[in-house]
Amino acid sequence: MDRGGLSGPRTAGYHALAGRNEVLEVNTMRCGRNGSRWLAGLGLAALAGCTGGGQGQVELPYRPLDLSAQPAPRAFVPSPTARTSVPGAPTPEWAAKGGRPWKYIVIHHSATDAGNAAVFDEQHRQRGWDELGYHFVIDNGSGGPNGRVEVGSRWESQKWGAHCKTADNEYNNYGIGICLVGDFTRASPTEAQLASLRKLVEYLVRAHNISPEDIVGHCDAPGVTTECPGARLHSHIYQRLRPEVSRALAASR
Repeated sequence: MDRGGLSGPRTAGYHALAGRNEVLEVNTMRCGRNGSRWLAGLGLAALAGCTGGGQGQVELPYRPLDLSAQPAPRAFVPSPTARTSVPGAPTPEWAAKGGRPWKYIVIHHSATDAGNAAVFDEQHRQRGWDELGYHFVIDNGSGGPNGRVEVGSRWESQKWGAHCKTADNEYNNYGIGICLVGDFTRASPTEAQLASLRKLVEYLVRAHNISPEDIVGHCDAPGVTTECPGARLHSHIYQRLRPEVSRALAASR
C-alpha cells in the first residue's frame, strides 16, 4: 500500500561548486515500500532538504545556490512563521483551532546537517512557495535546541501542506508534514528528536483520529522518486514508531 510523498527530480541535479555548475549523478537506490528509484541533485537538496512541490506552487528554473548568503547554521533565530514548544512535551501550541480533516502524517528529513524552521521558510520562499511547506520542524541541535518542536504557521492556520506532492495532491491536502533536521541516509536522528517525534505523532493521531497505518515516510507516496526521509528514519517509522503508537492507543482503550 503506497503512501504519501513528493516528487523529486528524475534527472541529475546541479551543484554549485567552486563558482561553477557541475552535474552530479547520484547512484540510484530503492526507498520505501513502493521501491521507487531516484536521482537527486545535491545542490537541489541543499535548498530545502526533500525537494518537490506544494499544492499550486511554481517550480522555478535552477539558480546556483549562493552559500555565502545562507544563514549561519548554528545561529538560531525563531522564525516569524513558526513558534517553538518545550522539547518532547505536548503543548497548547500543538492544538489546532478549527479543523481540517487530516488523514495522514508524512515524515521528512531536511537532508541537511543543520537548519531550523526559519532557514527552511526562507529557502521555500526562494523556490517560489508561499511560506514554510511543513507543519512542524524538529531541530537537532544545529540550528535549534536538540529535540525542540517548531510549530509552523501552516499548522496554526490549519492550511494545506506544501511538502508532499502527488498527482491528486491528497497528501498535501490531508497530510500533516513533519520534518526532522538531518540527513538520515547516513546518520540517525538524535534520541531527543525521536522522543519528540513520538510524542508529537501520538498526540496528532489521537487528536485527529489518524490511523497508525497512515503514519508514513515521504518516499512511500505513489509515483514518488525521492529517498526522503532517509533509510534510517524510514526504518524507525515502521520498526518502532508505528508499533509504539499502536500499542499506546490500544492501552488507552
